[in-house]
Amino acid sequence: MIRRILPATIILLCLLASAPTGAEAQAITYTQGQPVYPAYEGWRHGDDGGYILMFGYMNQNWEQTPLVPVGPDNYFSPGPADRGQPTLFLPRRNRFIFEVPVPATFGEDDELTWILAANGHETKAYGTIREDLFVDNVVIMSENGSLGAGSSSPEIRANIPPMIELEGPLERTVGVGETLMLAAVVTDDGQPDRSTLRQRRESDDDEAAEEEEDEEEEDAEPTPEELLQSALRASTASVTVSKRISLHFTWFVYRGDDEGVEISPPQVKPWEDTRAFANSPWAIRWDAPEIPEDGRWTAEAVFSEPGTYVLRGRADDGGLYSDVELTVHVSPPRV
Repeated sequence: MIRRILPATIILLCLLASAPTGAEAQAITYTQGQPVYPAYEGWRHGDDGGYILMFGYMNQNWEQTPLVPVGPDNYFSPGPADRGQPTLFLPRRNRFIFEVPVPATFGEDDELTWILAANGHETKAYGTIREDLFVDNVVIMSENGSLGAGSSSPEIRANIPPMIELEGPLERTVGVGETLMLAAVVTDDGQPDRSTLRQRRESDDDEAAEEEEDEEEEDAEPTPEELLQSALRASTASVTVSKRISLHFTWFVYRGDDEGVEISPPQVKPWEDTRAFANSPWAIRWDAPEIPEDGRWTAEAVFSEPGTYVLRGRADDGGLYSDVELTVHVSPPRV
């Protein structure tokens, strides 16, 4: 008996046959040795009449966190080489990581370039104030995956970033092996609201499902091209990532070797780890930390190597964020 192979099955078999295997597949799932690409995210107006240029990066490695000090492999041009950029690069996509103010005299034809070399690859990001690169809070929330494409409402547009009050000075000294106590009080306006966003997304999903049903009724025998497009829409590919909404506060190493720092309890990842059950708002089945009743988030840091580190604390309401930086001078152990 000869069975008929449906067009969708043929397409699936073709996709599986063309999927990379062996060494080729390992090259796609990067763990280390791959480039780090600086990224220009856009600009906004500054309070002093100037402009704020926003940068991030894409570390193509899933595990390696390259350490690139400010210098010939990590600098800005023209002007000062150090503009507050990171020297430790966390895995994968990290959006809106730092901001660089420029004066009101910075024109549309001007550029501020971030040059970064990691793992033998030098790449650049060009900061400009082109009109099409203007960024507001809705764009930020859309880019980081907290809003669906085209989603907006008066409540969402009124969202403001959380506020952070760090307990203690912004510069501290501690010895190797000693415990550094970290505490920050975070306040937020309660937006974006998870229930509102969920209802909006469910409504969008229902409308999309109804449209697909109507199309199926009109054309019971879709063409191979339509089947392929349907398969692509149902895949994991999307316009941007999908981020779960929940207020949280996390510490991570911004400058310095992260192998010399242990922070407890385990901190929420600030980078887009989309793997299931990862401790990341972009992960499937992420369990958001419980918000302290008094808004006071506490952690402990222990350093195993001497040196100067910059720890960054980020308060994230799921849509917008605020940062605070703590410089820690770690002295060698006493003999």
